[in-house]
Amino acid sequence: MAQITSLAEAIAAAIHDGDTVAMEGFTHLIPHAAGHEVIRQGRRDLTLVRMTPDIIYDQLIGAGCAGKLVFSWAGNPGVGSLHRFRDAVENAWPGPLELEEHSHAGMANRYLAGASGLPFAVLRGYRGTSLPANTTGVAEIVCPFTGETLTAVAALRPDVAVIHAQRADTAGNVQFWGITGVQKEAVLAASRSVVTVEEIVDVLEPTPGAVVLPSWAVSYVAAVPGGAHPSYALGYSARDNDFYVAWDAISRDRDRFEAWLADNVFGAGQPAVPGGVIR
Repeated sequence: MAQITSLAEAIAAAIHDGDTVAMEGFTHLIPHAAGHEVIRQGRRDLTLVRMTPDIIYDQLIGAGCAGKLVFSWAGNPGVGSLHRFRDAVENAWPGPLELEEHSHAGMANRYLAGASGLPFAVLRGYRGTSLPANTTGVAEIVCPFTGETLTAVAALRPDVAVIHAQRADTAGNVQFWGITGVQKEAVLAASRSVVTVEEIVDVLEPTPGAVVLPSWAVSYVAAVPGGAHPSYALGYSARDNDFYVAWDAISRDRDRFEAWLADNVFGAGQPAVPGGVIR
């Protein structure tokens, strides 16, 4: 059953060094506040999983939290590259970053297999590409009924899934709506989960198209209004397009990035990373 607690307590209890962590949300409901708390708590050697790594993973990578990235696309949406991500890949700063790349369909099917308790999923994608030969967890499989050669992708079962949602009730049932990606599947596939929400209410009101995660499927719920910024939470906040544009310049320079972390994640006057980033 879900435990309603503070964000700091939820991250401390759920995420440990070396964990595989999936932070999902597509275009909106991206759990930025939770990612910042992971940075503040100094987690290291995380395998970060996300279909579309964007600014929050750029920040986690630049802060030295990640040792590996499992993904299907990466970029600053509508703007360009992720420069902390690129610096880690090209220059091993602040440390080396291992990559495991998939297609969108492959990642979605891997989550679905994990949520369903299956060892793998099957799809027609990946054929004609070099991914099966160069990516772990991908293999050709022959259909026992038709003889067709298909692609099997290993199930994704993160240690922790982290999502942002609009509401939870006092029992820990979570409700979200709008553009819903693979948040539900990620939570159901994971061993533990942290859900930040805009508000906690006594009763969840029916909302068209809403997904409800029952309390028994969620580990921790924390009220964090604005926890998706600079992405948005439909019905609660708007997307901060100016921040996405500004991030391009902030993230290009290591010193400027560390100053941004110090001011906006750790608080003014504190080091961007505990002990400082080792160059």
